[in-house]
Amino acid sequence: MTQSRPCGQAREEGQIAVLIIGFVVLALLLATVVMAASAVYLEHKKLLSLADGAALAAADTFLVGDIGGGSRPGPALVDERVRIGAASYLAGSGAYSQHDRLTLAAGTGSETGGTAVVVLSAVAHPPVISFLLPDGILVEARSVARSTLTQ
Repeated sequence: MTQSRPCGQAREEGQIAVLIIGFVVLALLLATVVMAASAVYLEHKKLLSLADGAALAAADTFLVGDIGGGSRPGPALVDERVRIGAASYLAGSGAYSQHDRLTLAAGTGSETGGTAVVVLSAVAHPPVISFLLPDGILVEARSVARSTLTQ
């Protein structure tokens, strides 16, 4: 005795496997995108922390002769000393070995009022999709620190 099937049931067998495979591929793609975005975000946070330290070190590069007069004396920073101070901080912390293509970017220097500006750039390499982006993703962080004189 054989069982007869309704007319459309034979064609629908196995179709759930295609649906499951599609959802698994979609879930894997979503996980890959989340991992890549997280890697770039973490690289930016590390770079921002490094830029904060470099800006603090660069803000202390003024000399006593640089202290301006006026109603409220304050230190004046020089662009070249800010760059040298930030570069020596980066070299001393070993940052060049921890970040790919780490550089002091354009915009690093001083502003009025004893303010040091440090702009760092590096390249982040997201996991899994690095073959799609062999050059990586450029990440930039900007930090500002100000020197003040107190009595």
